[in-house]
Amino acid sequence: QVQLVESGGGSVQAGGSLRLSCAVSRSTDNIYHMGWFRQAPGKEREGVASIDTRSNIRYADSVKGRFTISQDNAKNTLYLQMNSLKPEDTAMYYCAAASQRGGTWSPGLWDVFYAYWGQGTQVTVSS
Repeated sequence: QVQLVESGGGSVQAGGSLRLSCAVSRSTDNIYHMGWFRQAPGKEREGVASIDTRSNIRYADSVKGRFTISQDNAKNTLYLQMNSLKPEDTAMYYCAAASQRGGTWSPGLWDVFYAYWGQGTQVTVSS
C-alpha cells in the first residue's frame, strides 16, 4: 500500500516557477514507478512526467525543457520543478505510483497503469 501527499502548488504569473513535492509513504519495502499527472477543468487527465524504478525519465512534449522530475529516496519524496510556467499549465497536479511488473516494463505516462494517487495540488498560472 502506498500513500501520496502532494504539496507546493499555488498561483504564479506566467514565466514563474513552482516546485511540487510528493511525500511517499509505503507499508512495504516495494519500490514503485512514479509519475506526475495533471487535469485541467473540462479536459482529460494527462501525463506530465514519469520516472521509473531504473530512473528512466519521460516528459510530455508540452513540458520538455521546462519541467524536471526528480526524487530523493532518502526523503521518500518525489519532486516536479516547473519553470517558465504558462497559463496552459494551469491544472490540478497529481502524484501517482505504479507497481513493478518485472522485466523492463515501465508505465511511462499512461495513467491507467498507476494504482495509487494523491489528492492533488492546484497550480494556477496567470498571464
